[in-house]
Amino acid sequence: MTTAPPVPDTDLATRQSLARGPLGISLLHIERAQRGLAPWRAVHRQLATVRPLIDGDEASLFLGAPAMTYVLHLAAADSDRYSGALHTLDNIVATHTRRRLTTAHSRIDQGRYASFAEYDLFRGLTGLGALLLRRQPHSDELKRVLEYLVRLTEPVAGPKGQPLPGWWVGHAPASHTAATPGGHANAGLAHGVTGPLAFLALAKRHGITVDDHATAMARICRWLDRIRHSDHHGTRWPRWITETGPPPVQPSAPSWCYGTPGLARAQQLAAIALADEDRKRMAERALLYCLTDPHQLDQLTNRGLCHGVGGLLRTVQRVAEEAETPTAFTDRLPELRDRFLALRAPEGSGFLEGATGAALAFKSTEPDATTACDWDVCLLLT
Repeated sequence: MTTAPPVPDTDLATRQSLARGPLGISLLHIERAQRGLAPWRAVHRQLATVRPLIDGDEASLFLGAPAMTYVLHLAAADSDRYSGALHTLDNIVATHTRRRLTTAHSRIDQGRYASFAEYDLFRGLTGLGALLLRRQPHSDELKRVLEYLVRLTEPVAGPKGQPLPGWWVGHAPASHTAATPGGHANAGLAHGVTGPLAFLALAKRHGITVDDHATAMARICRWLDRIRHSDHHGTRWPRWITETGPPPVQPSAPSWCYGTPGLARAQQLAAIALADEDRKRMAERALLYCLTDPHQLDQLTNRGLCHGVGGLLRTVQRVAEEAETPTAFTDRLPELRDRFLALRAPEGSGFLEGATGAALAFKSTEPDATTACDWDVCLLLT
């Protein structure tokens, strides 16, 4: 189970958390305001509670100044709304990114293992890259993030001299502290290497590449192929591998964060960027297996984005937009909506696991619904 990025236990940090605080909740207000369903003053009130902004090493796409930049970018859309604040924040994010990159390259130079906080979507440079791709696509900082991720895919030496994936971390997943003695290589979209894969693919589709860009994507894809498991239950991937190899790959909850849907969307994006039709078909078939397997669907027990039906709804929509047969996915949305409604409403109001994210995902699947802002950019779905 993926958890939101840990932050200092203070009211200030909670208010600045995109995952669980007012920043994330404001995304629903922004969506409604841009569709003319609510006044902009609701957005302004929500954001007024968030200050002063965190910009230290713990700041990320989901916390502090970068998170505020993301929210204001969506609120601004094509207008000059918040232009002064965004100009200031862009400079803060650029400086922060350069500092984080220096630390990351120093770690690689010293031959130490990576950590989630260095590279992942929630706390690391993949998340900052996703923000830069939308805010500052022609910046030197974005190029440098891409170059770092290329370097991250290069193999590293294990304790016995054996080659390990460059994204090998020396720690265990936060919610499975005893699961991976000796560290592990994570496959998930939230904390694992499919986050960098999706981001590299999205950058390439925007025409922004660096040396060995496609090579790095191919390395990740080959690794995912090696750990892929297919049987009569469909195609799926383990959450991680350890020094002893992958654990048994049982059909698990089809969640955005660790499950087949997130991995399928990342590989669909990579396949489109690399013009790999075989991988695209494989990824789409893998997701379809999930959608036709009640045993897997029944393991989704909440409405949230991270590991609930909300995340599956939004992922299915994004895959359908670029699928070979879109109706194979859109025809499943009514059943998923029914599953969503059959579950208890979230107790919290936050974005990642609470009512805000669930509402955004559900409303996007209403008949004839249109989405005013790409609120799921922070999930690397688009």
